[in-house]
Amino acid sequence: MRIIVAGHTAMSPDEFVELALGTPPELWLGVEGESETERAARLDAARDILAEEPGLTDRVSRVAVQAIEAYAPDLLNVVPLARPAVRCRSSRKGAAA
Repeated sequence: MRIIVAGHTAMSPDEFVELALGTPPELWLGVEGESETERAARLDAARDILAEEPGLTDRVSRVAVQAIEAYAPDLLNVVPLARPAVRCRSSRKGAAA
């Protein structure tokens, strides 16, 4: 199965995410072993991108939900929980009318 995003063929899940978002996932997730300086610079860049593209948050959310639907559909299989039966006791203190 070929996945095409914006006219480009994604060869891996990471490439699909990068094409769908327009930014590499490492920008948002970080990389193992990054220093505090690298982390601060990455977060500054991410804030700048979000300020320039206010719709990116919605796009990221959509991509995340699509990925969950594709790879872990049981996470979105939500069923309402049964409510416990509540007994209402009327308190009758005092004289009956």
